[in-house]
Amino acid sequence: MTPSRDIGRLLEIMAALRTPKTGCPWDLEQNFATIAPYTLEEAYEVADAIARDDLTDLKEELGDLLLQVVFHARMAEEQRAFDFGDVVQAITEKLIRRHPHVFGDERSQTPEGVKGLWERIKAEEKAARSGPKQHSVLAGIPVALPALTRALKLQEKASKVGFDWNDPRAVLRKIREEADEIEEALDGPAVETAQAAAEVGDLLFAAVNLARHLRADPEALLRQTNRKFERRFAAIESALAAKGKAPQDATLAEMDALWDEAKAQE
Repeated sequence: MTPSRDIGRLLEIMAALRTPKTGCPWDLEQNFATIAPYTLEEAYEVADAIARDDLTDLKEELGDLLLQVVFHARMAEEQRAFDFGDVVQAITEKLIRRHPHVFGDERSQTPEGVKGLWERIKAEEKAARSGPKQHSVLAGIPVALPALTRALKLQEKASKVGFDWNDPRAVLRKIREEADEIEEALDGPAVETAQAAAEVGDLLFAAVNLARHLRADPEALLRQTNRKFERRFAAIESALAAKGKAPQDATLAEMDALWDEAKAQE
């Protein structure tokens, strides 16, 4: 079977991989639950390629992510639930429905207006699916999302009904309050480890809230900081290697000084 730019060939390959007796043993034993972690992993690798501004890698990672869609669609087709064509039809219908300012008579032209229109239509779709039953304002946020991203979405939904601060400085005060509570737990007569850990969770939630008020994605910010840490620690390792030493052979003070040097050079 030869490669092709045609999506039909990809569907044929997946069908062949899932064909009993002649297909791939590993592919044949998979199901939605076992493939889901790979789907999440591929989505993260797409985000990583974008963060690194590596368009060659992005092409590869988008292909891997597309494979996940095709894999899930094939398994659904085998169960006579839906197929890849149904997936394409569903998303094209949704895009047309949610862009009446492009495909209809709506005239929202600013990014803010379009976002509000999208959210209104999305809410109407959800209400139509669920009927008159009352749902929580916070309903519909997948529990499998990364914790930082889910915290952001929970806060965004609560904000829409007025449960929010109107000043990032108020959020910063909350962060200081949470940090004080951690210190209080650590300074107690017996260190309350579980309580201190719970307060760290509250501190992280408050930090996500501050990022939201600054119109920043906390997940992206933490990825940037992770890369910064890796870059600076690599500089420490290189500097120590030039002295014939490994990190485990150096003192904390020595490594801290090298960290400051790496930071100053950036």
